[in-house]
Amino acid sequence: MSNAPAHVDSWYAASANRQLEFPALTESTRADVCIVGGGYTGLSSAIHLRKLGYSVIVLEANRVGWGASGRNGGHVGTGQRAGQHALEKLVGMQRARALWDLGLEGVRTVCDLVEEFAIDCELRTGNLHVASCAGDARELAEETEHLQTAYGYEDIRYLDATALAERTSARGFHGATLDAGARHLHPLNYALGLAAAAQSLGASLHENSRVTGYREGENVVVQTAAGSVTADFLLLACNGYLDRLEPRTAGRIMPINNYMLATEPLPEATARRLIRDNTSMTDTRFVVNYWKLSADNRLLFGGGETYSRRFPADIRNFVRPHMLKIYPELKDTRIDYGWGGTLAITMNRMPDFGRLSPQVYYAHGYSGHGVPIATLAGKLVSEAISGHASRFDVMADVPSPRFPGGTLLRWPGLVAGMLFFSLRDRLAR
Repeated sequence: MSNAPAHVDSWYAASANRQLEFPALTESTRADVCIVGGGYTGLSSAIHLRKLGYSVIVLEANRVGWGASGRNGGHVGTGQRAGQHALEKLVGMQRARALWDLGLEGVRTVCDLVEEFAIDCELRTGNLHVASCAGDARELAEETEHLQTAYGYEDIRYLDATALAERTSARGFHGATLDAGARHLHPLNYALGLAAAAQSLGASLHENSRVTGYREGENVVVQTAAGSVTADFLLLACNGYLDRLEPRTAGRIMPINNYMLATEPLPEATARRLIRDNTSMTDTRFVVNYWKLSADNRLLFGGGETYSRRFPADIRNFVRPHMLKIYPELKDTRIDYGWGGTLAITMNRMPDFGRLSPQVYYAHGYSGHGVPIATLAGKLVSEAISGHASRFDVMADVPSPRFPGGTLLRWPGLVAGMLFFSLRDRLAR
């Protein structure tokens, strides 16, 4: 028994299709690679490192999939979190193309792992990205043409408002992109499937094993309250839960809280009216709304953020107004679950990959695009540790500026910025 905290009371936890428990670390032990964090980054890394023959120990402070990996919207989007035009300005066309290709590989890696290990996680196809104002619609149309012509990406097309209305009853939108290359899934069942896969390959997983610190020397020694791991390599895969473990990287990410609800199961006709083709959906607001249907026709809707350590007292009614602006026909629908989670964002919304030394790697700051990119991170980290770092370096070489004021002042700066963008969202509608 791990004695770790239970998963939060979410629809994902209620519909988890396997119950996994891993023992706490209670001894001093040895491995080639020690991974701190039992989310997508850590679990994917464990799988790919074991395939290369490395011995692996994963240390998770709570439960595997306990953080954002078990609470997110389940969207498996193409590309990167930052758009291609922004990346072309940031790193140039050639490197932007390499980042686009890696983003597509992230989606393929998710699909490949689901198939290889028979992970039952409701993997489905397609995303509708809807324009919250007329200007956004024009930008989506331009983006679609750019991806088709400059990147040869044929799985995306633009829908005008009339075509969009045939696919969803969502209110207030001016057009959309339909991306057939995107996927969506049950995020906790995916994480649990990755954990089971890592264990089946021989990785050693430990829950309720919070890392209190580490020191470097000839090897890396990672300390928990009741044990330690001596390893050749260390991967920090903590994302929004890094806290004070590694101050050298903490200033480049910002933990924020995001919230979701799950309705009661909806009649089939209602579900098809909301999202005709069972795609996932996102809007273009800076503080994005995102939603999809579950296998039992619940609307799973994410909306609203907070920037302190405390969650709202009533998460269901915190998120519900965001849902009703888009689907007012659900005003009498029962809300069965409401939950929140912490993720990490970066200044430029690109993930922060890097090395602190030849022994210590990190990958975090997925900014809401973590299902595919954190999964991909595991593959790239394993390549780098095995001596083939070129693809890891494509990600690591993307500039990752620190938040102004570091960890001390980043909170008030973020709040001021988010208030500005929230106002811009409202004025643009």
